[in-house]
Amino acid sequence: MGYGTYTPETRMDAAELAERTGIPENVIREKFGVQSKPVPGPEDTTSAMAVAAARRAIEDAGIDPAEIDILIYNGGQHKDYPNWLAGLKIAHELGAVNAWSFDMEAMCGSMMAGFEVARSLMESNDRYRTVVLASGYRNGDMIDYGVKETSFMFDLGAGGAAVVLRRDLGRNEILATSFRGDGSFAEDCVVEVGGAAQWPPKPEDADRMHFVIRDVDSFKRKLGERTLPNFYHVIRDALSRAGLSDADIDYLAILHFKRSTHVAVLEELGLSEDRTTYLDHMGHVGQNDQIISLEEGLKAGKINDGDHIVMVGAGIGFVWASAVVRWGPTPHKGV
Repeated sequence: MGYGTYTPETRMDAAELAERTGIPENVIREKFGVQSKPVPGPEDTTSAMAVAAARRAIEDAGIDPAEIDILIYNGGQHKDYPNWLAGLKIAHELGAVNAWSFDMEAMCGSMMAGFEVARSLMESNDRYRTVVLASGYRNGDMIDYGVKETSFMFDLGAGGAAVVLRRDLGRNEILATSFRGDGSFAEDCVVEVGGAAQWPPKPEDADRMHFVIRDVDSFKRKLGERTLPNFYHVIRDALSRAGLSDADIDYLAILHFKRSTHVAVLEELGLSEDRTTYLDHMGHVGQNDQIISLEEGLKAGKINDGDHIVMVGAGIGFVWASAVVRWGPTPHKGV
């Protein structure tokens, strides 16, 4: 029914990222696919960015916040405080006085998982008509640019995204979703301190609050064997559930990753560059990438009524997720 994004004003360009990492600037631009990326300022807490995006989504939808039945926080686990419900704070800030809220996350597959959860809630309970998904993301705080093994996350940016979903809206219909998980990755890439596995914290843990790869060779091998096949599986499974195929993809709202992988996905699906958006000016903003791409696609005129939008992402752990949305008015049955 409506969507919104929020981008912090502070940015890091390729030259600064190169200086911090020791990686040549041309490699950052061409291989990593980052011209610049947003980074959070002091005021850009995870919940604050979700609130800013949700306000824009509510304005875009043209509704009163009192119409919201449920607000689902589906942003990053790195929230304002540990052991804390961000959704309730966000609902309060928005004036969603009739909404209850909960937090959920499937890492960078969370937007599609949010679609699935929200749709299931509305289909199973006729009391629920309007659901807001609100996300903030700043996992870049957990990146140490000196840890080369996590260089695939050097593109992490910060921001917020939100959508307003309404049952029986008659347009922009979520047709199908698909998910695949692989728990063999569960402890391969983690922040080793700050959680129950390493409690109580030690003074030196403050310098270890960043992602590490525990077995680099094993991690790379599994990624090489499973990442793209699982991407293609969830995309094609979601399309199949919607009665569609690769040929029906009009726009691909895909997460940001290195340029060669982005190109490989387009080639596999038979898509040209003008049927997606490469987010080299944003980097990877977690579960927000698909909504950022949707917004960019609409602004650029790449998405029109009747188009099939395929959203796809993946989250460390590992989960792969996809959703198919038919943009524009819902066709009458038989048409």
